[in-house]
Amino acid sequence: MTYKETLDWMFLQLPMYQRDGNTAFKKDLTNIFAFVKVLGNPHQKIKTIHVGGTNGKGSTSHMLASILQEAGYKVGLYTSPHLKNFTERIRINGEEISKQKVVDFIARNRLFLEKQQLSFFEMTVGLAFDHFSSENVDIAIIEVGLGGRLDSTNILIPEVSVITNIGLDHTDFLGETLPEIAQEKAGIIKQNIPVVIGEKQTEVVSIFKNKAVFQEAIISFASDDEKVYATDLLGSYQVQNARTAVAAIQQLKGFRVLKNHIESGLLNVVKNTNLKGRWQILQNNPKVICDTAHNREGLIIVLEQLKRESFRKLHIVLGVVSDKKLETILPLFPIKANYYFCKPNIPRGLSEEVLGEKAMEYNLNGKKYNSVRKALSDALNNANQEDIIYIGGSTFVVAEII
Repeated sequence: MTYKETLDWMFLQLPMYQRDGNTAFKKDLTNIFAFVKVLGNPHQKIKTIHVGGTNGKGSTSHMLASILQEAGYKVGLYTSPHLKNFTERIRINGEEISKQKVVDFIARNRLFLEKQQLSFFEMTVGLAFDHFSSENVDIAIIEVGLGGRLDSTNILIPEVSVITNIGLDHTDFLGETLPEIAQEKAGIIKQNIPVVIGEKQTEVVSIFKNKAVFQEAIISFASDDEKVYATDLLGSYQVQNARTAVAAIQQLKGFRVLKNHIESGLLNVVKNTNLKGRWQILQNNPKVICDTAHNREGLIIVLEQLKRESFRKLHIVLGVVSDKKLETILPLFPIKANYYFCKPNIPRGLSEEVLGEKAMEYNLNGKKYNSVRKALSDALNNANQEDIIYIGGSTFVVAEII
């Protein structure tokens, strides 16, 4: 198969949560254990840092990778979902896995994948472990896909576990309350492995402490550190992500990481890892900002930062996925803005008609578009140089315009 044919097979034949929703979610680790056994257990041959949480785990993972690269290490980075290209998910020192390696890997393992009926995410996790092992990385930063306890990445025994924070997201899988979700996220805490919690949240702190005691794991809270670390990632919310990354590095044993490595790593995240979509300024005059924040906790922070911007008029290009609980996010958006409701180009994308009608209940008014690009084009035509255009609501909305 060609690269395109390979991706088509991965995306369409087997379920993918980000695209299809709950039909792709499997509450079982049997498949991934079977797959890595066939692959020779590559996950046991590499050192890792395991990063979970509701918000900030992607940015924190990229910060960790950048710091360790600055310290001179060969660093693997596995994140999801991708914005533009599938190969973004698997990188070594910022370089994406080659298309040919993806093709060869699937070709070698296709019979097993079909017979075992692995999900898209399970096969991608296996590919990442295999690639990092074969390339002899010094360490790999592995981001949890969904939840923690039953996530396919949770077969690791890492050097450090990280949980950034807990928010109400994916409640249909992880639970309806913060404590319920925290229990799932705490599933990545391992026996005698230090764990760093990004934020000390009153509702869930006891859950993490109790799990750490049970696992005899040293626990620390990054939010106890009030230092502000400079980073090239824009967005006020990156302050806490930087603290979390530094706290994780401080718990990492066997690696020589100096103060200057931390400082330069945090200042060169984009250069070292090519991270996109986090308070990314696409142009000025008019200023166009995109951000992948998509749940209540993430949007609260991003929209607060948007309020601090100076502008004549605010234009918001907004799209979401169909399983998003709109009543939890739409009240956060400002009434005084011109809205461009749109549908992300995936099966899970919520109709612009449904989004627009629901938004009117919260006095959010605007036009409806069947594509993100049409919505953005109209926003650009309507905005003058003193205006701001914000694009968000879903990772997939941002992916279409970057």
